[in-house]
Amino acid sequence: MRSVPLPVSPRQNIRREADIKKEEMRIGMVCYPTFGGSGVVATELGKALAAQGHEVHFITYDQPVRLGSFRPNVFYHEVQISQYPLFDYPPYELVLASKMVEVVRQQNLDLLHVHYAIPHASSAYMAKRILAEEGRHLPVVTTLHGTDITLLGKDPGFEPVISFAINQSDAVTAVSTSLRSDTYKLFGINKDIEVVPNFICPDHFKALQGQDRSEFAPEGEPLLCHISNFRPVKRVLDVIRTFAHLSERTPAKLLMVGDGPDRSEAERLARECGVEQHVFFLGKLKNPLEALAISDLFLLPSESESFGLAALEAMACGVPVVATEAGGLPEVIRHGVSGMLAPIGDVEKMADHAEFLLSPAHHDRFKQQALKRASTFEMKRVLPEYLRIYEEVMAPESVN
Repeated sequence: MRSVPLPVSPRQNIRREADIKKEEMRIGMVCYPTFGGSGVVATELGKALAAQGHEVHFITYDQPVRLGSFRPNVFYHEVQISQYPLFDYPPYELVLASKMVEVVRQQNLDLLHVHYAIPHASSAYMAKRILAEEGRHLPVVTTLHGTDITLLGKDPGFEPVISFAINQSDAVTAVSTSLRSDTYKLFGINKDIEVVPNFICPDHFKALQGQDRSEFAPEGEPLLCHISNFRPVKRVLDVIRTFAHLSERTPAKLLMVGDGPDRSEAERLARECGVEQHVFFLGKLKNPLEALAISDLFLLPSESESFGLAALEAMACGVPVVATEAGGLPEVIRHGVSGMLAPIGDVEKMADHAEFLLSPAHHDRFKQQALKRASTFEMKRVLPEYLRIYEEVMAPESVN
């Protein structure tokens, strides 16, 4: 089912039919510009689209961290948030909607692809209605990444707005089957939600081989890694507990990449467990893949993961993963093939899995199997799915 039809002038229909016949599209990409998975996926998707000749306009409050330097067909439009004494909190949703309208008008965009339902899909709906008054139909594709569903979905105060924003989108995707199921369960959705998984770009991993790891593992010890935003849902204390159990059996080192509210408590727990000399808290890294490239095992004991992009990137580096059976992780990590899964909170089981995967009898095999599994999520397999969705929402017959 498509959303409520919007008025379109004959001239606009003619323009749109002509545009669809062209190979190139003009796409507005709306995302959070942070280190999180949604921002990374949106940025890499935009760069891949630009490399194919499409024109991509990022619309957000800061330059996405993975965007890099100048590249053809990529443009960045900053959403400037003004501070007014009248408001306790800046009205970002309204400012974002206004910026969307401005960029669509000035750059003659064909569609918006927004990542996260709130506030991006709701802002896109406002922009769409404003542009409809001018006789312009603006298709909106919404991709759900997780927190907008699994976290905000538990707050009934957000349900009407999130449901409405999703239902008013011309197409909706989710990054895993688990997330799609959660969305239908938590919200009143009458739209078809298509699963389009997250992906990796193989070129990002080719230059990472052969990096020196002696600074962290001078005696050749196994090197474990964890990457997250250190929020409670990531259960970073379980990373420390798992490592402490493992350290009782075999010498090892641990890289903790990222920062957030649970970092101080994790540092305290490392001291309490007596492993602080073997744990390196590196903070936020501009390129966390560099830490993965020198690691032997990745730990992800999350309570909830809609997909687990960090786990996929670990496997793309040839690093097996020990993770929990949470959310979409079993869709990414094949237990006993590219890694091992354990119940949430079972740190002893995770330590057992870590010891098994690090053993000389198993590590090389799991390393190769992790690489093979990661290859099934390469950009070249996922990009055509988004292009098909774009073409569908832009088709003249989609405008009633």
